[in-house]
Amino acid sequence: MKLKLKPLGDRVVVEREEAKKTTAGGIVLPDTAKDKPQKGTVMAVGDGRVTKDGKRRELQVKVGDSVLFTSYAGDEFKVDGEKVLLMREDDILAVVEA
Repeated sequence: MKLKLKPLGDRVVVEREEAKKTTAGGIVLPDTAKDKPQKGTVMAVGDGRVTKDGKRRELQVKVGDSVLFTSYAGDEFKVDGEKVLLMREDDILAVVEA
């Protein structure tokens, strides 16, 4: 997907993983019962955080990283018909390694 959104500073654009449609036992979940996953893929990153001495520090995450984030992280936007989250790097808890 070609994303037309460039985050600024220490912000990151994340595409949230799809919510599970059924339970482990095979029960189909209605939309109201689905938990929003706290895992996603980094789609774009900003230029980095400006430190107190005026230098710019690159972000620790990069495009393509699979990440875990807090449940209330970021703001949801629709870009080119796709829902994405725009959050600060601080909202990301970990990078999931394959």
